[in-house]
Amino acid sequence: MVQNNIFHDMLRAIAEVYETEADPQGPYTAKTLLVTPSPVAFNPVLPCLFDAGIRAVLADSTHPTARSVLTAQNFLSWGSNPVEGNTEESIAAMISVLTLMGPEGPIPAPDVRLGLVYMRPESYYPLHLHDADETYAIIAGRALWTAGDDTQMRGAGDMIHHPSLMPHAFRTGSEGFLAIWRWSGDINTHSYAFIEDHETELLA
Repeated sequence: MVQNNIFHDMLRAIAEVYETEADPQGPYTAKTLLVTPSPVAFNPVLPCLFDAGIRAVLADSTHPTARSVLTAQNFLSWGSNPVEGNTEESIAAMISVLTLMGPEGPIPAPDVRLGLVYMRPESYYPLHLHDADETYAIIAGRALWTAGDDTQMRGAGDMIHHPSLMPHAFRTGSEGFLAIWRWSGDINTHSYAFIEDHETELLA
């Protein structure tokens, strides 16, 4: 079916990104994604709250994975953060997450999680941490990114690794960002927590 081909092409493009990661969990996650069948059919869905913003930031990107995600957008069930119970309502209103693989599916995997995340423009997601080892790969837009003691502008093509319990945060400007994310190691969600954050400056 056409939609299955479109979805498979997107998964292949995502896998190709993590196949290049230096951390061995990247290639492992990529392989798991490609060899694990999904018991769920990916059919067209209604547009999500951030549909226009997601399409806009993807359309402006030259990253090949951005093009494949944009092509598959009609089939992607964007929703809330998987750890929404640990976040404030204001934070949930600035970000949307699509889980593709993990213990709860839709592509079942007991030891890794993987998905997409979109953050709207002019927003700040404060410092937080979790037990899971995490790698983001930005495919569209940009953000001022804090990872431990390092803070710098990150954009499409950048890969950012957060070892377990490393504090990280991001601030968007006028375009927002869209990234792929993966979790490995201890992938529980209950350890996700916000920490003291003195960030006050806006992105110029």
